[in-house]
Amino acid sequence: MNYIKHETAIIDPGAEIGDDSRVWHWAHVCAGAKIGSRCSLGQNVFVGNKVVIGNNVKIQNNVSVYDNVTLDDDVFCGPSMVFTNVYNPRSAVSRKDQYRNTLVKQGATLGANCTIVCGVTVGQYAFIGAGAVVNRDVPDYALMAGVPAKQIGWMSEYGEQLKLPIQGDGIEASCFTTGIKYKLVANKCIRL
Repeated sequence: MNYIKHETAIIDPGAEIGDDSRVWHWAHVCAGAKIGSRCSLGQNVFVGNKVVIGNNVKIQNNVSVYDNVTLDDDVFCGPSMVFTNVYNPRSAVSRKDQYRNTLVKQGATLGANCTIVCGVTVGQYAFIGAGAVVNRDVPDYALMAGVPAKQIGWMSEYGEQLKLPIQGDGIEASCFTTGIKYKLVANKCIRL
């Protein structure tokens, strides 16, 4: 065991957890979970059996990562944010065979109390604002806010808002902190 586990955490036999990861108070990691290196699972985090978590992922307190969710490297899950895995749940109707896959790509931030409705892909380095409800795919570098979430801007890999319009082609901007340049190409943001 090359990771840190608080004495109150439950890690079911068979779970894979990478080196230098930390599992804090009252967290529960199910047997089929695959978690990378240098991850942090905060207090009261639940990780389901059919979950894949990359390296350097931060999952803050009170987050449940349900089956069929994949988090790529460097994803940040803010406190009490929510994943779903059934689109139309009913207590009296079992729909475990209808789980929808959710993918959160590298470097994305999911703000506190946001909800990611199952079946969507959140693009690389996208930034989901606190309390937003994401019910459709999110482009790379997009800044999303509201209920339902709408794109309100673009974010750099460093987490700074870029001075770019939502749509355009050939328009460039730089991250204020790092100086890295980004460009809109056919309404999509790319790093130069």
